[in-house]
Amino acid sequence: MSNLPTLIADLALILLCAGIMTLLFKKLKQPLVLGYVVAGFLASPHMPYTPSVMDTANIKTWADIGVIFLLFALGLEFSFKKIVKVGGTAVIAACTIIFCMILLGAGVGMSFGWQRMDCIFLGGMIAMSSTTIIYKAFDDLGLRKKQFTGLVLSILILEDILAIVLMVMLSTMAVSNNFEGTEMLESIGKLLFFLILWFVVGIYLIPEFLKRCRKLMSEETLLIVSLALCFGMVVIAANTGFSAAFGAFIMGSILAETIEAESIDRLVKPVKDLFGAIFFVSVGMMVDPAMIGEYALPILVITIAVIVGQALFGTFGVVLAGQPLKTAMQCGFSLTQIGEFAFIIASLGVALHVTSDFLYPIVVAVSVITTFLTPYMIRLAEPASGFVDRHLPESWRNFLTRYSSGSQTLNHENLWRKLLFAMARIVVVYSIVSISVIALSFRFVVPFFRENLPGFWGSLLGAAFTILCISPFLRAIMVKKNHSTEFTTLWEAHRANRAPLVSTIVLRMVIAVLFVMFIIAQLFKSSIGLIIGVAILLVVLMVLSRQLKKRSILIERKFFQNLRSR
Repeated sequence: MSNLPTLIADLALILLCAGIMTLLFKKLKQPLVLGYVVAGFLASPHMPYTPSVMDTANIKTWADIGVIFLLFALGLEFSFKKIVKVGGTAVIAACTIIFCMILLGAGVGMSFGWQRMDCIFLGGMIAMSSTTIIYKAFDDLGLRKKQFTGLVLSILILEDILAIVLMVMLSTMAVSNNFEGTEMLESIGKLLFFLILWFVVGIYLIPEFLKRCRKLMSEETLLIVSLALCFGMVVIAANTGFSAAFGAFIMGSILAETIEAESIDRLVKPVKDLFGAIFFVSVGMMVDPAMIGEYALPILVITIAVIVGQALFGTFGVVLAGQPLKTAMQCGFSLTQIGEFAFIIASLGVALHVTSDFLYPIVVAVSVITTFLTPYMIRLAEPASGFVDRHLPESWRNFLTRYSSGSQTLNHENLWRKLLFAMARIVVVYSIVSISVIALSFRFVVPFFRENLPGFWGSLLGAAFTILCISPFLRAIMVKKNHSTEFTTLWEAHRANRAPLVSTIVLRMVIAVLFVMFIIAQLFKSSIGLIIGVAILLVVLMVLSRQLKKRSILIERKFFQNLRSR
């Protein structure tokens, strides 16, 4: 009889425990995530009365795959258009909650004398509420159609996005062990650069690719192609210094804009459920009962901090965004738990070896307690808001009424602001695409030309190819919005507007000239005057070229067709 590999035996034990716990927790009407955590605890070496997993290293690899699938599925549910629709209220509330909760978590960690990294990671773990648990609680309580639940779900969407950004920033801080402002600004700049680049290129290429291959796509083929794109982006993200989870989320969000999004989501769900279960079971395996007993006081304090902090800062953030006090308290009380992102951030700290061993089981214990209390906190919101309203000073009550009604009627739009924002968006996006094209050309194309055509001609051909590739983007930077409604209205409204408007055109032309100058200066040794002259001449030709205008319009039209195809 052949010996069974350890991995298969461990997987059998994990799925057996997970299966039993899911049935039990379904019967008890509790979130399945908690059932997986309990299953992991039962299968862990810390539990002497049940069989234990023998090779935890292999399970860790499977758990990492589980995180990738969880974030990929989250990306599929996310939509760029959805973010645009959530409105200013959700943005203000989510940013307020996350910023204040990170400070609160770091402060609690410092009060216990923990290391700096433990404090920062604790702040990140308690900043994000659990989308899964809140969805489940709203369904169980029959509140999905209530007005405040739509706002809560919008806040959760933004929190999920900001959680990805936070994970990237925490990874950067952990690897560099540097907390200087310049280092953080570089990390944020790098994140934004690649985020915009991958999204723009992905939306331009991937929907078109899926559309052309649609006749060849069976369900099996679509699943394999989708997972290939997911893990391809995971590798790209890892090679550019980001986490695998970030890459998976980006590809999921790109595929969310395609007409195949629902089919991909349906096909990926069983795979995501399997590996997600393994991830949450691995979370339970990290829990040491002895450590929980030893750190009972921090668990209690952090639990109180999560419940009070989320309720207080959630209410404050929603009130700040202009909503009535009752709606704000219902939102704040709904967010009083931590869940899957706390586990993912905790796993990140363990993987990078920057957090202490006690932090992981503490966060799991806090998550379990706050999850059980979530339905009660949601029910408590309405009587609590009534109590606060009755005991609030009359002047405060009048101020809040005026503030909420005033912010809802304010809807003034400034033409200058709208025009400058649109121009800045165009410059940033097309500059990022141009920089990427130049980098790829200098890395692969220019060396090829120089090897096959040594000397001046190889450099000339490389420069011509690179400039030709970026010319549609440079033309868009210079010309887009020059004939828009905002531009013409401002031009005709007052003569004083004309000089600033002309300056916006000149500034964008200077940016295009600098791009061309950079390419020429890198490939040729020449005087600065000659380089400037050639660059200006090429830029003028770009503006005058009808063929280039047509090409630029077609590229942009194709992008927006893909973005709106779903």
